[in-house]
Amino acid sequence: MTSSTPPKEKPFKIAILGGGIGGLSLAIGFYKRHIPFHLYESAHAFAEVGAGVGFGPNSLRAMGLVDPVILEGYMKHVTHNAFPSKKSTCFDFYAGMDSGLGKEGEHFFELTTGEGVLGMCCIHRAVFLDQLVSLVPPETVSFGKRAVTVEETSNGVQIKFEDGSKASASAAVGCDGVKSNIRKMVLGKEDPAAYPSFTGKYAYRGLIPMNKAVDMLGDELARNAVMWIGKQGHILTSPVEKGEVMNVVAFKTKKDGKWDNKYWVLPQDRKGMEDDFADWGDSVKKIVSLMEKPDVWALFDYPPANIYYKGRTCLSGDAAHASTPHLGAGAGMAIEDAYIMASLLAEIEDEKGIEGAFRAFDAVRRPRTQKLVSTSQEGGRVLDCEGKGIGEDREKWRKDLAERHEWIWEKKLEDDLEEAVAMLEGMKARGGAEDTDYKI
Repeated sequence: MTSSTPPKEKPFKIAILGGGIGGLSLAIGFYKRHIPFHLYESAHAFAEVGAGVGFGPNSLRAMGLVDPVILEGYMKHVTHNAFPSKKSTCFDFYAGMDSGLGKEGEHFFELTTGEGVLGMCCIHRAVFLDQLVSLVPPETVSFGKRAVTVEETSNGVQIKFEDGSKASASAAVGCDGVKSNIRKMVLGKEDPAAYPSFTGKYAYRGLIPMNKAVDMLGDELARNAVMWIGKQGHILTSPVEKGEVMNVVAFKTKKDGKWDNKYWVLPQDRKGMEDDFADWGDSVKKIVSLMEKPDVWALFDYPPANIYYKGRTCLSGDAAHASTPHLGAGAGMAIEDAYIMASLLAEIEDEKGIEGAFRAFDAVRRPRTQKLVSTSQEGGRVLDCEGKGIGEDREKWRKDLAERHEWIWEKKLEDDLEEAVAMLEGMKARGGAEDTDYKI
């Protein structure tokens, strides 16, 4: 006879500091595994900035591993390439100007995920966030709470918020993004890696009604994911909102490599954007001319971190490994984090095992996610014809982009969890996290 008694809740409580895609995915992972938590979000309501967000095959698998309901909700609202022949295509690449890659308008590469594997899918960030929010009990969330410090106590941690209030928990996970305060607590304020740095690139983001995009580009170029490649820049377009809208992100290299403005997102006058792409071909100029209400975003990421946790405080998502968007993997990596961390904390019996779980998380997640940060920056330079030893060499360019995505898409997360659980068991046998060495 099968027992109908629900699984017992863990005898500890985790504070999740930040409610973006990473923080909400972690909350869902905890809820699914009966791990008590409370999520503290700095804004007064859940909100995502930007328009479309893409997820590769690894991200979809991670959604299902955190909770199959996440994947179900995502698949209901995601927008695929419109043409059946493009089901496994991430992007088709076209020359946005005359270069060594091809004549302006020439198709020269197709990046695919492989036979039978769904290609890069795009969803409006706000829609996906709504799906995640619907799976988190409202009583487990507090708004208007930006964490500024986390301090160890005799039985856990105490969090201090910007509004002067405090909260206690057995442990804390910093999911507070690329401007993370918790990262400074973990790494130390004197560590240069505690602060984000400008990557030398910025991007215009905007939307175009699909009927206008089709009139301008035709069905195939408008309704499927495309990248237009040029010198010191590239433009990606993808369908969102079930094909009703074309999402546009236009990347450029900043000539002086500096970003002096204290704001990272700025409204942009159309002339500045059009001047940036004045030397490009007609297709790109048409796309730029139709972008509605474009903003310009400075692209920042974090220098490499040498650890993701300190005592009972751990980093996850962008707070641990904020990266540029050039490989379309940042949000997916945060969902991977949620799966590994929630699964590890489900393995421990009481709060004494929390630091060991954080240590095992650090051991398996840091190498993969730090690699994303570096290879995404490199990938951006390749896309902009600035790759070292690659430039506009067509064959080298194709080979680099294909290999740069494979290690992200093909990862089997269950193997990483198995390794982390074995490490955790070893710590238990030796009497604690501090007694076990591991190599990164």
